[in-house]
Amino acid sequence: MTFWILAPIMVVAALGILFVRKAVHAALLLAVVMISLAVLYAVLEAPFLFAVQIIVYTGAILMLFLFVLMLVGVDASDSVVETIRGQRVLAAVFGLVLGLVLVIGLSQVTLGTAVGLDEANTGGNIEQIANILFSRYVFAFEATSALLITAAIGAMVLAHRERLTPKATQASIAAQRMRDYAEHGKHLGPLAAPGVYARHNAVDTPALLPDGTASEASVSRVLAARGVVRSMPAVVKEDEEQ
Repeated sequence: MTFWILAPIMVVAALGILFVRKAVHAALLLAVVMISLAVLYAVLEAPFLFAVQIIVYTGAILMLFLFVLMLVGVDASDSVVETIRGQRVLAAVFGLVLGLVLVIGLSQVTLGTAVGLDEANTGGNIEQIANILFSRYVFAFEATSALLITAAIGAMVLAHRERLTPKATQASIAAQRMRDYAEHGKHLGPLAAPGVYARHNAVDTPALLPDGTASEASVSRVLAARGVVRSMPAVVKEDEEQ
């Protein structure tokens, strides 16, 4: 009964992963598939696979997908520009070849006589899984491990970017700042905050230097170009009137 309820849900969610446009929706549908599969493991009296499905796949790998989506941005749109000429056609051809190989391989697999759950779990579910995994299917298990390691290394290689220029050190940044000051007259230190020594802390009120003159670095150049910067005598006159 549980299978007939969860199986259609898993199929619909799996198809939704292929056709939805947003990656976050695909991740949520993948969570539906994983949790439903874990429930089927529990119904089949496979507690170890149930725990692994929930802890490792749903709790770790899927959460990693969601963290990456949060870092990249949920609303980030994927580029549809082909970086390799004809890559969509090649992907379709390789996908069909892979499907054909899987169909041929599954058609030639002999599973033997079906046994009940009690006989399959004789001696413990975890012990029987380890016995089958590291005896009859040890080659497939090790090949899958090598494939996963190769995929991880390939992802690291593809994500690596060669630095074309050396990383700037603190000394080089200070030297560049001095060159900018000598060549272009740029200010060496941080700009003065607006209204530091003035009677009003406003963006259009210049700060006063120790000699009483207004600091040009304390007022935005946009305000100065518009001519809306208030002079200090006008500010003092307003304070006296108030």
